[in-house]
Amino acid sequence: MLKAKDIMTKDVITVKSDSTVEALARVLMEHRISGVPVVDGSGKLVGIVTENDLITQNKRLHIPTVIRLFDAFILLGKGKMEDEIRRMAATNVDEICTKQVVSITEETSLEEIATIMAEQHIHLLPVLRNGAVVGIVGKADMVRAMTNETPQQQ
Repeated sequence: MLKAKDIMTKDVITVKSDSTVEALARVLMEHRISGVPVVDGSGKLVGIVTENDLITQNKRLHIPTVIRLFDAFILLGKGKMEDEIRRMAATNVDEICTKQVVSITEETSLEEIATIMAEQHIHLLPVLRNGAVVGIVGKADMVRAMTNETPQQQ
């Protein structure tokens, strides 16, 4: 049975958490990839950032619903709006990346990877060994594995 170590891309491109959003966009375009792990100064995984995070930064602001109850006004979704504004005004990767990263190990089976991707709607999974990023599995890697091809970047 195939495992993450058999299908992962080993030459992982990462960005630092203090990288600019503009620099991130250039990295994604230059390497024709959909996302990258975000690492701190010591190389430890602190997040993941994708094209969707860049797109979300440029979306229209959703104004929350206001309900009037007696003489009070109740703002529904206030925290969500503040988060949207923060992301839209972001200049660094740290401000737009997902910090609760779902990761896998080199021994994670293809079935487990497919289950995570399908059930959690995750398209990039960093592969960790002792907290360090040693690979990444994306949708393209999964499709390649289904067609019995080897990863391009070894």
